[in-house]
Amino acid sequence: MKIGFNNEQYVKQQKEEILKRIDRFDKLYLEFGGKLFDDCHAARVLPGFDVNAKVKLLETLKDKAEIIITISAPDLARNKIRADYGIGYDLDVMRLVDNLRALQIYVSSIVITQYDGQAAADVFKAKMERRGECVYVHTKTKGYPTDISVIISDEGYGKNAFIKTTRPLVVITAPGPGSGKLATCLGQMYHEHKHGVHAGYAKFETFPIWNLPLKHPVNVAYEAATADLKDVNMIDHFHLETYGITSVNYNRDIEVFPIVKSILKKITGDSLYNSPTDMGVNMAGFAITDEDVVCKAANQEVIRRYYKSCCDYAQGNADITVKERIELLLSDLSITPVDRAVVIAAREKSVACDALVVAIELDNGTLVTGKNSDLLSASSACVLNAVKILAGLDDSVLLISRAILEPIVKMKTDLLKEKHSALTLEETLIALSICAVSSKTAAAASAKVSELRNCEAHASSILAGVDETMLKKLGMNIATDAVFSSNNLYNE
Repeated sequence: MKIGFNNEQYVKQQKEEILKRIDRFDKLYLEFGGKLFDDCHAARVLPGFDVNAKVKLLETLKDKAEIIITISAPDLARNKIRADYGIGYDLDVMRLVDNLRALQIYVSSIVITQYDGQAAADVFKAKMERRGECVYVHTKTKGYPTDISVIISDEGYGKNAFIKTTRPLVVITAPGPGSGKLATCLGQMYHEHKHGVHAGYAKFETFPIWNLPLKHPVNVAYEAATADLKDVNMIDHFHLETYGITSVNYNRDIEVFPIVKSILKKITGDSLYNSPTDMGVNMAGFAITDEDVVCKAANQEVIRRYYKSCCDYAQGNADITVKERIELLLSDLSITPVDRAVVIAAREKSVACDALVVAIELDNGTLVTGKNSDLLSASSACVLNAVKILAGLDDSVLLISRAILEPIVKMKTDLLKEKHSALTLEETLIALSICAVSSKTAAAASAKVSELRNCEAHASSILAGVDETMLKKLGMNIATDAVFSSNNLYNE
C-alpha cells in the first residue's frame, strides 16, 4: 500500500496540541468524536494512518487522563447497531471498557444520557453496576438550546449528577454520534466551576480536516460517510470573520456554536473560543505526506460509500436521499461508480458464469476473481485464488484436502441441516490452516492471507453477512452491488 500519511508525526503533534490545551485549565474536558478503536475510515482515506492512532495517543497521556463513556438511552431503547461490527452500542461500550483497561487506560465511569424512563437503559445500568461499574444517568437538559439562564442553573445542568473525576484530562467518548458527549462536557464544566475548578472544553474529531479545502476528497469522503446523518461540510464563517483564515467544519458544529459559546461564557465568564475551529485540536492535516495518494484513496472511499448506500436502500435500511446525496458527491469529485477496477472485473465474470462473483485487486494491480459453487462461497474461492497467486502456486493446485473438506460439508448438511453446504470464508480459512500442518503448499498459501490487507474487493451481489464481515476482518475494502443473490426473502 502506498503511504500518504505520517502517523508517528501525527501522534506527536496531536499530543503536543492537547498538552497545550490542558495547560490553559485546571481540568480539560476533551470530547472525542469518531471511533476510538479501529478507525478504519481514517485508515482508508489517509493511507498510513494507524486505525488505533487515538488510543496510542491516549496511551502516551494515560498518567494524566481518565475516560468517561457516554451512551444515549434512546440508542439503547432501539438497540442501535455499530455497522462495522454488527454489535449493539451496549456491547460496544463493554468492548471499549475492556480494550481500554487492557492498555491500562483509566475508565472511571459510564453515563447514560437523555434518559426518560427507557426500560433498556434500566437493564443496561443494572447489568453494568452488578459488574462493578460506576454508572450515572442524565436526563435531557431543561431549557436547551434556547434558554441559557435555565440551562446554566440547578434546573438545567445542575439537575444531573456531578460525575466524579480525579485527573486533569477527562476524555468523553462514545460508541457513536448523538450519544450526549457535548452535554456531558458542558454539564461537568458547570459543576466544576461551582466547586471553584477552572475547567475547560475542547473537541478532538478527525474529520472534516479543518485546514484542507472544502471540496478536498478527504473531506468529501467524510460527507459520504455521514450522509445518513445529513452532515454537510461548510466554511467556518466564524473563523473567517475573526481571523481572516479559511477553515472547514461541518454544519452541526457551526449551527450549535453560538449556543455553545454563550454557555461557555455564562459558565466561565469568558467565551474561550471565537469559532468552532478554535474548539478543535485536530492536527491530521499537517501529517499528510503525499497528496496524490490520499486523494486517490479518498475517491475510492466515496465510491465504496455509494455502493453501501445502494445496498442499504435495497435492504430497507436507509432512504433514497442517502444514495442521492452520495451521487452528488461523486459528481463533485468528477468520478463515477465504475472508476474502480474490481467492479468491472466482478461484473464481467458474473455475467460470463451466471453466478455471484467476488473480485480482489492485489497490491500489484492483478485482478483475481472467484465464483459461488457447491463447495465454496464466492468469497472463499476468490481468497484461495488470490493467495495461490501471492504464493506463486499454479491455479490447479488443490489447497484444501478432500479429507478435510468432505466432513465439514457433511456436518453442515446432515447435522446442522443447513441448506447451503458451501464453505463460508471463515470455514475455508480454518480448513486451510488445518491443511497447512501437513501440506507445504497449503502452508505457503496460508502465510499469504495477511497480504490481502488493504486490497480492494467487490462482489457482484450482496454477500452473506458472515462472508462480508470476514473480508473486513482481513482488512479488505469490500463493496457490493445492490443485487440480491436469490429471490428468497430469508436466506438461512
